[in-house]
Amino acid sequence: MSVAMIWGIIVTIGCYVVGRVTGRDHRMSGSIPYDLFMGAILNPRIGNVDLKMWNEIRIPWKLLFFVSLSAAVKDHEINMARELQAGLTPQVWPLFGGMIEMNAIKTSAPLLFMLLAHLLYVNACMKGEECIPTTWDIFYEKWGFMLIFWNFAGVPFSYCYSTLYLLNRSLANEPIQHSKFYTTFLFVTLLLAYYVWDTANSQKNRFRMQQRGTFVERKTFPQLPWGTLKKPTYVQTKHGNKLLTGGHWRFVRKPHYTADLLMALSWGLITGFDSLIPYFYVVFFTTVLVHRVGRDEIHCQSKYGADFDEYCRQVPYMFIPFIF
Repeated sequence: MSVAMIWGIIVTIGCYVVGRVTGRDHRMSGSIPYDLFMGAILNPRIGNVDLKMWNEIRIPWKLLFFVSLSAAVKDHEINMARELQAGLTPQVWPLFGGMIEMNAIKTSAPLLFMLLAHLLYVNACMKGEECIPTTWDIFYEKWGFMLIFWNFAGVPFSYCYSTLYLLNRSLANEPIQHSKFYTTFLFVTLLLAYYVWDTANSQKNRFRMQQRGTFVERKTFPQLPWGTLKKPTYVQTKHGNKLLTGGHWRFVRKPHYTADLLMALSWGLITGFDSLIPYFYVVFFTTVLVHRVGRDEIHCQSKYGADFDEYCRQVPYMFIPFIF
């Protein structure tokens, strides 16, 4: 974490200086603290590598996954050592002329849950990388401290609170345990929410690419069903843009946010209710998304006017159908 924080600061200053010296800076405010925070260059590159896209996709989520993987391995070692100290002899099954231990994985179900949750995020980033250039961060936000530091240090070392809490409880010999029903319910909730989140994002971004004529069907990674809409419905605006009303987007205006928040909540629920620390992520994320939605609504109302009113008439709910 210390290394990530130091490099976040070094890269921020270095990128700002390079932008100013080479004249590649733009939309500068004239305030050095503000411009350091927001950035000077839009898409800095080293050769063919877009540093902002690399920083947003290849760094934070992989680090977060490896934190959870390390915690899961450590929990396995702890539980294995405790069984050996207790004199328990592992039961084995014969398999292809060899032996395999029953219950070979000693990692607790809650930590396996967090490992799965972060694996799903890494998987989504890798297989959906072609969708990233259409996001606000990439095509509009400059590469400054806000994005650099957050992706180097913020995401991997603050989104892991649930994982570290579970491991610390295991280290203290007070592991978190839940009923099979509760654990199964959270696993099912996580997977269903991930499906909606993944396919909603795919539907939106591939719809945009279809309009621009840049969509290429990828088969490198397994794609989930209903990720690409064949004949999507939409509201045509006088501005020229099309507002998607098909797929998941016909139920609510922010289906990917709803699913993302549900996943975030499950990260806290798997830790139980003894501490508020594991709920940092869902509280922080809810604050960010609610604020972002408010800004987005004002921006769209100003940009599209009556067309946005028609869009809201066709899709009246923001997060939860028939409720909110």
